[in-house]
Amino acid sequence: MTNIIDYIFVEPFPWTWLIQDVVALLLGVMLLAFIIRREERPWVVILEAFAFIFIYASIYENAAIVMGLYSYGRSLVMIGFVPASVPLIEVCVLITGFWLLENTKVPNWAKPPIIGLFGMLQDFSLDPLAIRQVHTVGELTSGRWNWLIGSTDANIFNIPVFNFPGWMLIMFYGSICLLIGRWWFKKSGYKTIVGIVYPFIMMIAALLLMISPISNLLLWLGPIFQKGQAIEWAMLAFHLIVPTLLLIFLWRGKNLRPFTMNDLPIFLFPTALHVMDIIFTIAGGFTEILWIVILASVVQSGFLWFYWTRSRKITI
Repeated sequence: MTNIIDYIFVEPFPWTWLIQDVVALLLGVMLLAFIIRREERPWVVILEAFAFIFIYASIYENAAIVMGLYSYGRSLVMIGFVPASVPLIEVCVLITGFWLLENTKVPNWAKPPIIGLFGMLQDFSLDPLAIRQVHTVGELTSGRWNWLIGSTDANIFNIPVFNFPGWMLIMFYGSICLLIGRWWFKKSGYKTIVGIVYPFIMMIAALLLMISPISNLLLWLGPIFQKGQAIEWAMLAFHLIVPTLLLIFLWRGKNLRPFTMNDLPIFLFPTALHVMDIIFTIAGGFTEILWIVILASVVQSGFLWFYWTRSRKITI
């Protein structure tokens, strides 16, 4: 594998990184295909995904790198300093999260934190592995992802605790803004011009929310506390418990219809990413993180399996 990669790329490219990038890119292509297949107005959802990736997630990730929060290793496709696989995984979580909750009576106001929960569960298996996949590329030794934190900062396996609620906020703000944009589009009578502009306007709004003091408040109760302190554990618990309770009590096992093949990505995408994380964790010998990778995978995949089986028994 290494010799083949040496022939394809100017500099050696770690095959573990390459496989994970390819899987993320394939999932992105599959997401596009299913958007076209299942959406009444697929062009609008495609614009939402495009704006989420390039106007919101990628700009924020690049800004965080410039600010010195973290860095990334090389990727098959880069958007600035950020591997394209990162916003692709995020947009897959976002869109499939919307699709899953559309088949419930969960009200729109509760969808953003629940989709944020899905993002956190995905990241609990993704990040612990990524920072341990260290390779030397050219003259630079780097993990697939690198967190730059202080030695005393609150952390989970050398990842700052606030990173996981950070995924909550990326999904939370993005979901809120897209729901507002979709409401505006519907209110306009589905005017084409509104469908064209709202994804970009709403993702600019989400980006502004992400870099606002509100995020510091929701991540570590800033400005009362500072980044890196133990309060981050309490905020992590808050972001895990509240959306879980919303999901349990607002969903209550009730689905609107049975699932079909059009719903396949809802179950396939998160499970495929978790399975890949488990495989590379075991193959890399990263036994210290295996329990959290498996736990996150089992919780999310177990819920999706239960959700699928409940859809066979409609109880409206």
